[in-house]
Amino acid sequence: MRRLFYLTKAVSGKIDSGWFRVGVPLSEARSTFLMVISFLLPLLLWCFAAYAPFLWKVDYRINLTAVAEDKELFAATYVAGDTMEAGRFRKFQKSIREDNNRLEKSGTSGISETKSPRVARAANKKLLRDFEPVLVKNGLFDQRLKQRLGTKDYYQQLYSTAYETWGKLSRGDLKLKPGSLTRENLEIIGRNYKLMAEISSYYDSNNLFSKPIYKLIPEGTKQVGRPSYLPAPHEVVEKGWENFSGSSELGNLELWRKYGESLRIVFFGFFMACVFGVPIALMAGTFPFFSRLVEPFADFFRYMPAPAFSTVLIAVFGLAESPKIALVVIGTLPHLILMVANTTRMVDSSLIDAGQTLGAKGGNLIRKVVIPAVLPNLYNDLRILLGWAWTWLVIAELIGMKSGLTEIIDTQGRRFHFDHVYPVIFLIGITGFVTDQMLAGFREILFPWTSGGKVGVVAKVFILPGRIAKWLVSGRIEPGGKKELVS
Repeated sequence: MRRLFYLTKAVSGKIDSGWFRVGVPLSEARSTFLMVISFLLPLLLWCFAAYAPFLWKVDYRINLTAVAEDKELFAATYVAGDTMEAGRFRKFQKSIREDNNRLEKSGTSGISETKSPRVARAANKKLLRDFEPVLVKNGLFDQRLKQRLGTKDYYQQLYSTAYETWGKLSRGDLKLKPGSLTRENLEIIGRNYKLMAEISSYYDSNNLFSKPIYKLIPEGTKQVGRPSYLPAPHEVVEKGWENFSGSSELGNLELWRKYGESLRIVFFGFFMACVFGVPIALMAGTFPFFSRLVEPFADFFRYMPAPAFSTVLIAVFGLAESPKIALVVIGTLPHLILMVANTTRMVDSSLIDAGQTLGAKGGNLIRKVVIPAVLPNLYNDLRILLGWAWTWLVIAELIGMKSGLTEIIDTQGRRFHFDHVYPVIFLIGITGFVTDQMLAGFREILFPWTSGGKVGVVAKVFILPGRIAKWLVSGRIEPGGKKELVS
């Protein structure tokens, strides 16, 4: 028992020494450290789940494909972008090499007894067509030509470009980007072009080499076979950058425009909720009459799911932004009324007594005593409620015509493009966090007497603009300043 007593005392002494002192704020350095850790821990867990080699199987994403003669093992036709398990991909490569070996043993100069000239020409065109990903990667061919040209002209241009590129590669006049082709495939291209150039040095659909040529060995990018909903962090960063810069593989997602739409819905909806809710809440928190008149229904209404009113809102406001804004208002307003009313009731009764002693009555008492006393806590309540408004954004933007950031989340999520979905989700979170920290920084400027002088690291960034804003605002409350209670 004595040992247990001393052990408990020693542990409690360590706990009270700095990090775990009850009721004592942490130092600024420790607070900053823990804030960083709070973000790093989920990131490290994500990295572990995404990159741990023993958790997921390894696949290959095909960059360069071919058609195998072994239809029993490879009955399907694989195209660039398909994913194949690592062992099967190696068998795929082996099968193509065996096809080339059989072709070489059948005779010289591409002579084969197994294919007719017409079939051979079609197969050779297929080889040129499968070379398209390499051309695109090296900027030698523009896939957007398909929008301007018909299908036939598009492929004629593709065949011609691939044929010309093979010639340059075989002569050593062109160097591709690193990782575009293996040395083995470069040698195959040289052998193929040597055969094809015997007929023509340029692409001519009417005079194309009519004997089989060697197939290019399939190439692929090694990737961890994670579930589609678990992209790696670096993939999310890359796709996010492409989405913001307008160079996404999915086309221009107009992310900045949709981001503006989402901001407009959230902030305007929250502003309207404040315009209607704050005066009602102040009256309910000040007068028991209004409290019993307003709060029971607000308490009842807040349990109703706001999305249930979506069809009604569409019928009233149409399909544009108005019903989305209205949903944010409906989802936020009852909570705002109850929270602000409760905050108002917590005003120190001695302040109200002092105001009444000095002659303040009715509206003058509310304007000169209640509102100034409740403002700091009201400011905090509105910060919290703004975060609540953000939670309604995704549901609101699904009403009527999908719009804003939710359009990207919903559309790409249905297609399992989660590497495009997560950057948008993170953007919403970052926007909310930065907004909250900005408001926290302004609070230290507007109401400096309500805190212990400590602010968060991020909030400090906004203190200077907060001071400028305060200097520009007239009629602000000053701590210790003279307050006239009776007009």
